[in-house]
This record gives sequence, structure tokens and C-alpha cells, in this order.
Amino acid sequence: MAGTVYVTTIILILGVGSQALDLLKATSVLGDPPSTPKVHCWCSSYPNVTFCSWPEPLPSHPTQYIATYSERDGNADPKTCHLVPPGSSSSALTTESPPSLSEQLWHCHLPNLKLLTEYILNITAVHSGGSSFHLSSFMLEDIVKPDPPVDVRVSPLATKHVLVEWSPPPTWTSTDIFPLKYQILYQWEIRGSPKFNNLGPFENTKAELKGLIPGRTYQFQVCAKEMLGLGQCSDWSSPVKITIPTTKL
Repeated sequence: MAGTVYVTTIILILGVGSQALDLLKATSVLGDPPSTPKVHCWCSSYPNVTFCSWPEPLPSHPTQYIATYSERDGNADPKTCHLVPPGSSSSALTTESPPSLSEQLWHCHLPNLKLLTEYILNITAVHSGGSSFHLSSFMLEDIVKPDPPVDVRVSPLATKHVLVEWSPPPTWTSTDIFPLKYQILYQWEIRGSPKFNNLGPFENTKAELKGLIPGRTYQFQVCAKEMLGLGQCSDWSSPVKITIPTTKL
């Protein structure tokens, strides 16, 4: 029937903390509404660099987004989030993302968030078939996630010993005020069966590992986490492989 409006509402309560409330609503006017944005938020450099992202929907109708955020307990009007379209080289997008992935994601930059404050985020998708929105809440301390460490290097020191070195993620700009700690993941195979060991935390950007097997090939990766344990560890760094020498150096 012409002019009929269909409204579907789904409410999911997850508990206190990051993504504590997820309220999804879709409205259709004589057509299919846009898919509800699947939003992921993280702070890649505490406390000043916070992003939210969601996938670019499959081509159908041209879709526009309205992104706002506000303090849950504040009386101020919502602020507009700076939108960065997929594939953009905007200077606001300082977080490290794989090129193939970043080209498919919308990003929303939330600058100058307050510490220990709960925020409400609203991402609304609009096109000719209707609208849908994602409404969620988070605290900055719950969504801290640095970018991966870079420049991982593995050097043999002696028989069965290696030195693993790395550099902090360049996007984490406050290592003097908010230092990082690190974990090392190294993996190997025995008769085709994968084995691994996870070591740390390390407060320095290097570590000496002992007891490795000469002639065996190992793969090393490093992740970074805020020193006090806020949020979660970064994704693992790019892997580095090395075969342990069978003769003395």
C-alpha cells in the first residue's frame, strides 16, 4: 500500500563498558532500507586518536552517513564525527590499516574525547529506500587498541639463542606519558603439527630468547598493549621467520 511505513527495532543489552548498548533500527518507505552499519570502535593512540569504522555496503542505492557522538551524562548537543570515505588518504586517518581492507571501510574520527567518560555514538545510514542506524555506548579506556609494532628484527646471538627487537607503532604518539608493554609470539612445526609459545609482557623493545632448536625454523610476531592494561593488545605484527644456525656463530 502506498505510503506504508515499516519499522523494525531490535535491542541488545550487552552490559557495562565498551559497546554496552547496541540499539538497531531500520525504517523502510516502499523499499528495502540500507543495512545497519556494523560499527567497530578503537583508540589507536590513547587518549587522542579514536576511530570507528564499518564496511562499505554492497552496491545498491547510493548511501549517505550521518555520524554523531555525545557524552551520556552531558547536556551539550551531539558533536559531528569527521567521516573518512573508503580509500581516502585523509590526514585524519592516521591509524594503520591494510590497504585492501581500508579501501572498503568508512571511518569516523572522534577527536579530543574525555577520559573516564561514557559516550553515545550514532551512525545513521540513509538512502532512497529508507534509513537505519547503529547506536552504541563506550568508554575510551575500554576500546584502547594500539596499532601493531613495526620493524621486527630477529638476530641469532649464539647456538639456541636469538635477539628479537622491534619499534613501537608510529601512530602511538605518547609513549613517554602512556608507555606500552609487549608480547612475543613465536611458532614452529614438529612433524607438520604447529606449536607456539607466547612470552611477556616485556617493557623494553627487545628480548633475548633461549633454548631454541638448531636447524629449526621459527616465526616471530609482536603485539603492543597499553602499560596499565587498558583495552586490548594490538593485532600481531607482520611475521619474521628465521632458521636457527646449526653451527656456532
